[in-house]
Amino acid sequence: MTAYIGRFAPSPTGPLHAGSLVAALASWLDARAHGGQWLVRIEDVDGPRCPPGMDALILQQLDQLGLRPDAPPEWQSRRSPLYEAALQRLIDAGQAYGCACTRAEIAAAAGPRQRHGELVYPGSRRNGTHGRPVRAWRFRVDGRIDWQDRRLGRQTQDLAVEVGDFVLKRADGLWAYQLAVVVDDADQGITDIVRGEDLADNTPRQIALQRALGLPLPRYLHTPLVLAPDGQKLSKQNGAAALDLSDPAARLREAAGVLGLQASGADLLPSLVTAWQARHGDNG
Repeated sequence: MTAYIGRFAPSPTGPLHAGSLVAALASWLDARAHGGQWLVRIEDVDGPRCPPGMDALILQQLDQLGLRPDAPPEWQSRRSPLYEAALQRLIDAGQAYGCACTRAEIAAAAGPRQRHGELVYPGSRRNGTHGRPVRAWRFRVDGRIDWQDRRLGRQTQDLAVEVGDFVLKRADGLWAYQLAVVVDDADQGITDIVRGEDLADNTPRQIALQRALGLPLPRYLHTPLVLAPDGQKLSKQNGAAALDLSDPAARLREAAGVLGLQASGADLLPSLVTAWQARHGDNG
């Protein structure tokens, strides 16, 4: 059996909040419950959205909580050559192509086909840019992806209908999340991905890329979300407050409660590992 390697991969657009702590704690607990490694990767591929020093603050927050990685952290901003090589492999295989479309042109062609506020790309430039300069690079999707989540169960998504040919490298030259995360997980040997349920929707695109690049498919577990008072997902975008770490144990207990766990005794984290193992140790 392949040795377990898990990870927590925050975007340093703001400090950790209650929702991101749930994902961090769950991924740490799963790694510990399986006797594996836990890594931290700073997903700063979208540099303009990442304030200076925010990565250091997140690492400090994790340290205060006792969630310490088993190897030095990695930064996506330092890994561009890996993404370039993966994109070239996809281009050479005919699975990625240059797109010259502007957002206005995509909107006009897509019509009402929107998904979570995003346009479903209709494949307008699959057969070439007709002399226009390439703005972005897209992945050529094909059909339905079925996958098994350790918590959510059987999942399915028709990429062609629900997503369309998605971006791998943006018009501004930045790498898209979907390609970067797939390349990084494979390069770091990640066997298990434990993250928030809001990212479950991304999983079919990542599986499609893993298959196209001939990469191992990790196991997935998507955790419950922490909701804001208005019922929306708690996030940095909607003003989620930074964690108050004056009492780290209290924050850990709150996060554990979202995961359906209760700790007993003075040794909080070991107690939570035992509770997690009882709930999830036999499904991954």
